[in-house]
Amino acid sequence: MDIEKLEVWQKARRLSVSIYRELKALQDFGFKDQITRSGLSVPSNIAEGMERTSSKEKLQFLNIARASCAELRTQILIGGEIDYIPTVTAENWLAEAKVISAMLSGLMKAINSKL
Repeated sequence: MDIEKLEVWQKARRLSVSIYRELKALQDFGFKDQITRSGLSVPSNIAEGMERTSSKEKLQFLNIARASCAELRTQILIGGEIDYIPTVTAENWLAEAKVISAMLSGLMKAINSKL
């Protein structure tokens, strides 16, 4: 599978890049490390899962990606509330993370239906 052509992977990668760019100058290194790591985990686990040969392994990594997406949403909400992330940016990231999560659920259903 060519993951670069997978729309959910593209969206997750773009979100991760946006997080890194937006928080580049943030001095709270603990928060910055946590949110960038969870953001990076989403496309990374999609990529790793889609390269696996068994459906069970694919689902395992896609489930991890979806869980990382939930973790990311939590961190975006907190980052917005403590003014680390501008409100409009936080709202956009949250919306994008929700779309990615829904797309992952759909991909998982499609893989499950082939079992």
